[in-house]
Amino acid sequence: MLMSIGKASFSAEIEGLRVWPAPEKTRVVFDLSDVVEYKVFTIKNPTRVVIDFKNSKSLKQLVAPVSRNKLLTGVRSAEKQDKMFRVVLDLRRAVQIKSFQLTPAKDRGHRLVVDLIDPKIATKTFAVGTRNKPLHEQNAAQRTIAKPQTASVKSVSLKPVLRDLVVAVDAGHGGKDPGATGKRGTKEKDVVLSIAKKLASKIDSTHGMRAVLTRSSDKFLPLRERMVIARKSKADLFISIHADAFKNHSVQGSSVYVLSENGASSEAARWLAEKENSADFIGGVTLETEDQLLKEVLIDLSQNAVLDASTNIADKVLGGLKKVGRVHKPNVQHAGFVVLKSPDIPSILIETAFITNPKEERKLLNPKQQNKLVTAIHKGITQYFSEYAPPGTRLVSR
Repeated sequence: MLMSIGKASFSAEIEGLRVWPAPEKTRVVFDLSDVVEYKVFTIKNPTRVVIDFKNSKSLKQLVAPVSRNKLLTGVRSAEKQDKMFRVVLDLRRAVQIKSFQLTPAKDRGHRLVVDLIDPKIATKTFAVGTRNKPLHEQNAAQRTIAKPQTASVKSVSLKPVLRDLVVAVDAGHGGKDPGATGKRGTKEKDVVLSIAKKLASKIDSTHGMRAVLTRSSDKFLPLRERMVIARKSKADLFISIHADAFKNHSVQGSSVYVLSENGASSEAARWLAEKENSADFIGGVTLETEDQLLKEVLIDLSQNAVLDASTNIADKVLGGLKKVGRVHKPNVQHAGFVVLKSPDIPSILIETAFITNPKEERKLLNPKQQNKLVTAIHKGITQYFSEYAPPGTRLVSR
């Protein structure tokens, strides 16, 4: 039996339950009305994780999607004696446990986080920042992480005035970097700039939305500078527009990409290593803390939420592109493109067509086809934000 105890002096109401699956673990997050005293332990035959909340209650049934989860098979809850509320997580196999509490930040209240870590791969990917250390240091870090703790973070005050939702539109390549070139000499940097401007104009004409172009002319921009522009603009979404290329000129169709797991891991390591990132906001808090564990947790939480939002948006955009013409891949793709690596901004990359295909090259030059692509992309964006409008935006008020 593995047991860990978190202490606090307040009773709490369990307001909800969220589950985020990942290859190496499943994160279970309880939304709370206040700090809570809790106990976490495991039981064998069958394998279960039990969370007992002292002097707590839940006004609604706690449910979570588990059909495709690699570790979690079910969630059960019930009130016990002495004002104890118990949640049982049914598991496919034994896990390692990490638990901690987070205080309110931005639009989130108090939370208890319980990580169910797959022991088969935990030693390889358990925590960024311990991967390259000697084994005895990794073990020490994991023992420390396994203990629950209450993390105190800085909240970002939200202005009461409603704001426009900001979409950063990035035209790929530019200046000395022409990108791919079609058989007729069409340069990728030119056609994607034209599409990006049309998309920005359509976004600007939408109530409650505003576009920011990373480049509005034929100039070169380093990849990470594009991310910086989006962050300085406080963008809620980053869209990078491209035109694909391949040596086989018959290949055709659109594709939509989000960040891969390897890309997310490498970026998390970079953010943890670079001091200048400490001043940037991640999910409503700063990384200005000496607590390495807290930094890892904040980035991990932010990346999980951002990747989930990115995938959802990408899926809706791809659905719109399927109605415009052929798609190269029927599903959203994953890649380590640098421009997709912002850990705090949902980001997607769209390959509008294959510029190396003569037929698609002609279409890319056609203003009518460009408008069709823009309409499909815009529809996907508005569909997503009509369901998940960020707090404080005018879209929420509607």
